[in-house]
Amino acid sequence: MCPPAPAIVTEGLTKRYSGVSAIESLDLTVPRGSVFGFLGPNGAGKTSTIRILTTLTNPTSGTARVAGESVADRAAVVEHIGFLPEEPPLYDELTGREQLEYVAGLRGHEDWDRVESLLDRFDLDGDADRRVETYSKGMKQKLGLVQALLHDPDVLFLDEPTSGLDPRAARTVRDTISEVAAADTTVFLSTHILPVVEELADTVGVLYDGDLVAEGSPEELTGSVESGSTLEDVFLDVTSEHPGER
Repeated sequence: MCPPAPAIVTEGLTKRYSGVSAIESLDLTVPRGSVFGFLGPNGAGKTSTIRILTTLTNPTSGTARVAGESVADRAAVVEHIGFLPEEPPLYDELTGREQLEYVAGLRGHEDWDRVESLLDRFDLDGDADRRVETYSKGMKQKLGLVQALLHDPDVLFLDEPTSGLDPRAARTVRDTISEVAAADTTVFLSTHILPVVEELADTVGVLYDGDLVAEGSPEELTGSVESGSTLEDVFLDVTSEHPGER
């Protein structure tokens, strides 16, 4: 029996803006049902990578497949993915419930029981009939995550998912990531909060100046530095070895 195809594969993936490389010849393989932690400083190319994988922009060269579909086929890819950007795409004039019902209708997944279940899970049920414009940043972040999970995606892209959340809500998000991964959903997690990656990620990739400069399990990466090191130590170590490559 053949092993399942990887959830994400990139080969030679390159993105240039006005001749300047944002990412250069990126090769990634993310197994199905895993949590991939994507790390890198501001300007490393993380956002450009995510925008290509979620079909929001085209690569300059190279290829990428998500859930077995080429990112050149936007319609095919979006059926399989959920995406929570750092600033969730929400309509301020809608209520929380209306926002979710609208998105569910667009996707043709009008499972109202799932909407209510997710609202309850993220402690938004009591605020679901308030307008989004009245929500705090943390509430908007939770609503955005619910929106990304509504259709039970095969691959979930998360950009700073615990940003603006209080400790209890952040724990709910971390538990949810673990649960969806256990249910065979692949999670592509970009965050600056390294303990979240240490806790959740099966594999970590460190991007610096558009290049993948380190990759491995959290244990492999921390073991490559010195005893008792953390992912922060690894991050500082590998990025200091590649200053100003381009």
